[in-house]
Amino acid sequence: MSTRVHAFTDDALGEHDAVGLAALIKRGEVSAAEAAAAAHARAEAVNPLLNGIVVEPDSPRVGTDREALLFGVPTYVKDNTDLRGLPTQHGSAAFTARPAKADGPFAKQFLSTGVTVLGKSTLPEFGLNASTEFANAEPTRNPWNTEFSSGASSGGSAALVAAGVVPIAHGNDGGGSIRIPAACCGLVGLKPTRGRHVDGPQARSMPINLVSEGVLTRSVRDTATYFAAAERFWRNPALPPVGLVEGPSQRRLRIGVLAEPITGAALDPQVRASLDETIKLLERQGHEVRPVAYPVTPGFAGDFATYWAMLAFLLGLSGKIGIDWSFSADRMDPFTRGLAGRYLGSAWRTPAVLYRLSQARHGYAKMFNDVEVVLSPVLASAPTRLGYLSPNVPFDEVFDRLLAYVTYTPIANVVGAPAISLPLGATSEDLPIGVQFSAAHGDERTLLELAFALEVDHPFRRIQD
Repeated sequence: MSTRVHAFTDDALGEHDAVGLAALIKRGEVSAAEAAAAAHARAEAVNPLLNGIVVEPDSPRVGTDREALLFGVPTYVKDNTDLRGLPTQHGSAAFTARPAKADGPFAKQFLSTGVTVLGKSTLPEFGLNASTEFANAEPTRNPWNTEFSSGASSGGSAALVAAGVVPIAHGNDGGGSIRIPAACCGLVGLKPTRGRHVDGPQARSMPINLVSEGVLTRSVRDTATYFAAAERFWRNPALPPVGLVEGPSQRRLRIGVLAEPITGAALDPQVRASLDETIKLLERQGHEVRPVAYPVTPGFAGDFATYWAMLAFLLGLSGKIGIDWSFSADRMDPFTRGLAGRYLGSAWRTPAVLYRLSQARHGYAKMFNDVEVVLSPVLASAPTRLGYLSPNVPFDEVFDRLLAYVTYTPIANVVGAPAISLPLGATSEDLPIGVQFSAAHGDERTLLELAFALEVDHPFRRIQD
């Protein structure tokens, strides 16, 4: 029987978001150690049901800068990012990870925000799937209903934040991997502009960098504060600063709508209803909302699929050198192997695919001559039941399912633009539905200001209610 699972209780964390908890710690009403202990107890209570944690250190890693905006707030780091002393397994059984000798480049920026790291969170193998499921291990479960997926690839972080174990957790996004789990678990998930944060090594090695680093949270102010805190460590001089966004603006926006999936897949009526309700809310706030055309051709979906398959192929080809000497491509899960095999049949298209994807940014930029923000669903359907996207499903079948499901999010990754998922809808089964807002390159501030306004007018549902 399905179960709603949460860890909220009357302890040091209470029902506070990250900003609220950091304020308590700064005033001395709660210590960082007490917050970490409460989060650890919450994890012990619910993780056996959710399976969102990969590994925990012997003791929490507490931030050293007491003036950092999120000092003492407990969190988890996604297990594709190196943290000194902990293995980085990438959700894969294809190798045996050894403890990292040093923090990865992005980890240093993440730690600079003052957070206390309790461990590492789950992801599907190499982040390639849209559900955090495994060939030979228990899946990560959605705390709103444990029969359903928490999304991916930051599915473990999303499950832990949604369940109240921690108020904020690390995610990264190479095709929707922050926004998809945010949509599935009722969270805020902002994929930043390419280059906004320090890149990890996997992003730096890509022919076209799809990956941006970020967080999953339960409140807009937590996401906004994280961006401001991360910017104190390093800010890309090529991008306008985000700064600390603290609420909505009075600006009224021109908002374009992309409703139908570019792939021609059917749009779930419940997702369409959530989109329509969001449009009504935006119009009540005084924004001008109208349809816009896709900034890319219908062939974009096929090009992205080829590039996605190429990444799986390259992982299998170079794993011993780029990941670990113990790596064996034969031990990759059936989905990753199928994806890599699919690339072999289309490898000859690679030069043209890379060219078209690299040029997509021009059409995207042109779209924002007429609008400031674009609204769409995050996913073409509600969260899926566990097993629907399992790596053990025959490859062709699961691949077709993924193409129909993940149709809106990859554009922002390819063009390097910011996009945010907000939990503004729900299904008849009480599962969250996310809607996506995208903006021009470098314009996270507009997305955060709009998100604040929507949160005020449409408070996000709470799992503990």
